[in-house]
Amino acid sequence: MSIINYLKEVNAETKNIKWPTKKVTTYFTIGVILVSILFALYIGLLDFVFTEIVNRFLI
Repeated sequence: MSIINYLKEVNAETKNIKWPTKKVTTYFTIGVILVSILFALYIGLLDFVFTEIVNRFLI
């Protein structure tokens, strides 16, 4: 397969891609940010609780 044919096929396949709309992209971005914040809060809470447990046994 030549490079020219390969690039033509890539171009043809690229036209078949259905890109998400700006609205969908915004919703997904907000969702990812919210899940990341919730996960960070959860991990932070676990860290705080385990730190307190360890401190009570060692101090």
